[in-house]
Amino acid sequence: MIKRLFPVFLIIILVLASCNEKKAELAVFNGLTQGTTYSIVYENNKNIDAQDLKEKVETILHNFDMSLSVYIDSSIISRINRNEDVAVDTFFTGVFDESAKISAMTDGAFDITVGPLVDAWGFGPDGRRTFKASDHDSLMQLIGMSKVALVNGHIKKEDPRISLDVNAIAQGYSVDVVCRYFDNLGLKDYLVEIGGEVRGKGTKDGALWKIGIDRPVDNNMFPGQDLQAVIRISDKALATSGNYRKFYIENGVKYSHEIDPITGYPAKNTLLSATILADKCGVADGIATACMVMGTEKSIDFINKHPEFSAYFVYSDEKGNFKTWASPNLKKYLEEE
Repeated sequence: MIKRLFPVFLIIILVLASCNEKKAELAVFNGLTQGTTYSIVYENNKNIDAQDLKEKVETILHNFDMSLSVYIDSSIISRINRNEDVAVDTFFTGVFDESAKISAMTDGAFDITVGPLVDAWGFGPDGRRTFKASDHDSLMQLIGMSKVALVNGHIKKEDPRISLDVNAIAQGYSVDVVCRYFDNLGLKDYLVEIGGEVRGKGTKDGALWKIGIDRPVDNNMFPGQDLQAVIRISDKALATSGNYRKFYIENGVKYSHEIDPITGYPAKNTLLSATILADKCGVADGIATACMVMGTEKSIDFINKHPEFSAYFVYSDEKGNFKTWASPNLKKYLEEE
């Protein structure tokens, strides 16, 4: 269970029909962060300079990385994984608490203690696969949210070999962080996208924001080239997880980056991509990852029991044909290609 290095991109469709004759003044900027890209669009009703705002956003994202990136040796999470005595910050606390809630909600399908498995299967920072069947039982002893706790600003582990990996929620949560900053500035209409995870507020020229979902076929590496669907959103967050951009093949076997923390093996099921809509992007991100672990049937059952979420799933039938499922509360905002 790890966020893909090259994410499942959601393409922001910026050319929208408008019901207003007078167009709002929009500002756009983009850049690099967390090993991927980000892009931001906002209605500049506060006369905020886009370049100045970009610098402030990139400072926020840098500080976020210094807290939670396992790819930065000096980050808080990397130091915790090395068992250094380090106090956590508000970014870490927020992600840890949200992760614990999602883990409980999904019966452990989402679990940030999956770090040792992620590394062993070759999806960690060094990219080396070291997993052997004989290691399975000892690795599984390190997995489980009940084995870590946040006490007085410090992480306590039952076993020093436990390591945390929040890549399956961090990008979505960082979207929420930027959105909170925008809300504090008084911005009313904006779209924030980081690594394909999106949250939109208000509208663009009176129309809902349109987000394109890429077709989940292997090596579909060019965002927007082959869309599966378009979803319209306002005052919602959207995240997609899939197994078609981050995987490797060894001896004819395809190993997905989505690691099942319950079995200890890459998830194997018919679900190809899971798109989740929620109020917060971090939550949508974590739930989308959990769905990829749970598979099609369990994910549909989960969404039916949690009407606070909307979902769009792409899966394969027994003959390998593409099939889709959308929750009833999403269908009026969905346009399938």
